[in-house]
Amino acid sequence: MHLKTLSTLIAAALLTACSSPNKVNVIAGEGTITPLKTEGEYEGRYHNLYPGDKEYPTTCTDNCYAESDLLICDDSNSQCQFQAEQHVPEINSGFTVRWLGHAGFYIQSPNGEQLLFDPVKEQFDSPVDLAFKLAGGIYRKPGFWPSQAEINDLDAVLYSHIHYDHFNKADIEEIGNKPRYLVPLGFADNFPTGGFDISEMAWYASTQINDLTIHAVPAHHFSSRIMVPFIYDDHNKDLWSGWLLEQNGKTLFFAGDTGYSKHFQDIKQKYGEIDVCLMPIASYYHEENGKWYRYVHTTPEDTLNAAEELSCKVMIPWGYGNSSWQMGDHSSHSALLRLLHMQKQMDSQVPLYILNEGEQVSL
Repeated sequence: MHLKTLSTLIAAALLTACSSPNKVNVIAGEGTITPLKTEGEYEGRYHNLYPGDKEYPTTCTDNCYAESDLLICDDSNSQCQFQAEQHVPEINSGFTVRWLGHAGFYIQSPNGEQLLFDPVKEQFDSPVDLAFKLAGGIYRKPGFWPSQAEINDLDAVLYSHIHYDHFNKADIEEIGNKPRYLVPLGFADNFPTGGFDISEMAWYASTQINDLTIHAVPAHHFSSRIMVPFIYDDHNKDLWSGWLLEQNGKTLFFAGDTGYSKHFQDIKQKYGEIDVCLMPIASYYHEENGKWYRYVHTTPEDTLNAAEELSCKVMIPWGYGNSSWQMGDHSSHSALLRLLHMQKQMDSQVPLYILNEGEQVSL
């Protein structure tokens, strides 16, 4: 075939793929929860299961960010590496977990399915990317990204919510339309067009990939993506979720962004003890609006309490780190310092396994 003809055919195929409509499937119905407000402000929008003022079981008040010999950092407790010798808990879950940075994880299931949670390769989508930089926000060091071979073999990509630090359209276009995309309700219209296979899921809805069962579960958060609300208000138009993977009688829980609430107890009651818990510990601190930040993000002590309620056999924290945006934190690793401090203060019995970005562990 003539080279020019071949190039024309390839270009046409790419153009067709980019313009192909997405396939959207909604998984809801009996036994699931679709938490829509039925009256008042934001009627018809999603809401948390346990709204209203909160009381927290534990709050750090003294020496919360004590330095630790387990971290090698620069002078500002940033750009750190966790260096302690760790023992992998003998839970024989079969899951392999690699932390990509911030909320991103590459997961291999016990039977070999490959999945991503909340992958964001570099920065925010434009124009928020530029606006954040002009406003003086911390510009993120890129996270670790799966190899091209791993991307080509992905079975599914799961997103917890539409906030820019968890969902990037450019990354979707790079990953492509081979894997399934599992998302909360209302999420699909945020995708670019390109023949993507998208399943929107209510809380407690389930789906299968081979014999891997994937459950969408509640989180205590919110959603919005439009940064200029007087043009279009998308507040809580789309749902937010955590995720639970189940295979061979073993479970892995990804909490998504969430504040502390009774939904952790609900998840334990429904699914039993959790083998592997991927839990957020950052973005809770703000000098002017700290109450709101903590309402929708767990402090390290909130996370330790939640992990106790879930009966986590091992907890891997996330949200801090050298490739975080440090939103609502003192420094890149302040949340980890507080976690290590509060683990001792609370005499927490939940086993921790700390990853540096790019590291992985088989549990």
